[in-house]
Amino acid sequence: MDITLEQPARARLITADDQALPVPVTLRYASADPLAVHLDFPPGVSLDGDAVSWTFSRVLLEEGLRQPAGGGDVQIWPCGRARTVLELHSTLGLALLQFDTPALRRFLLRSYAVVAAGQEDVGAAVDRGLSALFGTV
Repeated sequence: MDITLEQPARARLITADDQALPVPVTLRYASADPLAVHLDFPPGVSLDGDAVSWTFSRVLLEEGLRQPAGGGDVQIWPCGRARTVLELHSTLGLALLQFDTPALRRFLLRSYAVVAAGQEDVGAAVDRGLSALFGTV
């Protein structure tokens, strides 16, 4: 049985002039995609007014809560004890978001209650990914 976990969170978008604008976000984890976490932004937050979802490794989130992690489009690092920063890079630019660390830790722990670390069915995830990529070729 596939289980999807969703947790609303409040992020603060850090602007170029160091303002922190509140942004509603949904953290999502699905047992059908056990290696990934998703960060869903509602319509109106993006430049084109469409909902946006970022997907990255659950391990990256875990590492980023303890120390700087990531080297590609998603980078995560602790900012003191109470905050965590996510830096998202796209062709349209860069978004710097700040989260309350306890909310991210709570989400991560809830995801491990759904699928424990090391118990991810990687073979099934690879099969689904290849099917999505190649269809019925």
